[in-house]
Amino acid sequence: MKKIAIFQCDFKVGGIQKALLNILNEIDYTRCEVDVYVYDDRVFFELPKHENLNIVFCKPYPFLNRLVYFDLLWRVAPKPRTDKVYDVAIDFNSYRNECAIGALSVPAKKRVMWIHNDVEIKKRNEPKYRVLWHFFKAKLKRYDEFAAVSPGIIDGFRRVSGIYDKKITAIPNHIDTDEIFKKAAAPVDFSVDPANYNLCTMGRICHQKGFDILMDYFAEVRKARPDMHLYLLGDGPDREKLTAQISQLGLDGAVTLLGNQANPFPYVDRMDGFVLTSRYEGQGLVIWEAKTLGLELFITENLEKYNPGITGYRDLPAALKTAQRKPKVRDDLHGYNAEIKARLDELLGLD
Repeated sequence: MKKIAIFQCDFKVGGIQKALLNILNEIDYTRCEVDVYVYDDRVFFELPKHENLNIVFCKPYPFLNRLVYFDLLWRVAPKPRTDKVYDVAIDFNSYRNECAIGALSVPAKKRVMWIHNDVEIKKRNEPKYRVLWHFFKAKLKRYDEFAAVSPGIIDGFRRVSGIYDKKITAIPNHIDTDEIFKKAAAPVDFSVDPANYNLCTMGRICHQKGFDILMDYFAEVRKARPDMHLYLLGDGPDREKLTAQISQLGLDGAVTLLGNQANPFPYVDRMDGFVLTSRYEGQGLVIWEAKTLGLELFITENLEKYNPGITGYRDLPAALKTAQRKPKVRDDLHGYNAEIKARLDELLGLD
């Protein structure tokens, strides 16, 4: 039996959290024991229950630890205590110092950090992240390997980190299509106008996700397509700013903000198309979830490199203006998930 330790900050709303849950539901527990150390007991998602899966809630570090140089924090911060020797210890979060110190301090034969974002562009775009990177970048040298959620973020990570001598495996996010199909059938008090072309997007309302870009595009599209309605599933720090932009653009009757939904899939399943205009991503979990339900996909060209096999549009408004409702064909992503499982098994020593 392989012994795996995974360190994650929380199971609140987010793509990283959902990606980890999908992995936990995919692992073969007849071949390994998995301990997940979590530093927040507030849980948005339903946590999986499997034999040989143990979820341990730990005390988080004080907030200001993020502004302490990692090498200093390493010497003074409390570390998890365990008698186990793990085959692999994983920092799945990659941002929080608790997760790094946990993965780097427990007895383990191999230590891996997951990379969830295009850190080169993120560092360029987000002052807050530049500050965090300045303080935690020293931790990177301590890992044996890295896993990246798309091949499109590997080169940028190497350039920013200066790490060229360690293995980085592209392991895109596993998509639990059985769960999506089951949850999409759940009853929900929501309907769309069948006379419209109903378009949706999903994600945290923040700078990275580019919903402000989408609203500018959609204002242009609506001039040619008054039958098109846009629904946004998600919430975040820029919601108030986005709401003001929607009003300024005259889109109050054409855009509906649905907020966070514990089960977004019945909402997505009622749509005709899915659109995403993120400034950058790691991959784009929501794109693949929409693909599973058979929605027509409209993503900007810059997102292609994070999602091999999905075509982006250089002129997204033009593509939306010509969108027509098509029969939706569900996709179980069998080949996609099989390749991911093979790479994950290799990383965990289960191949």
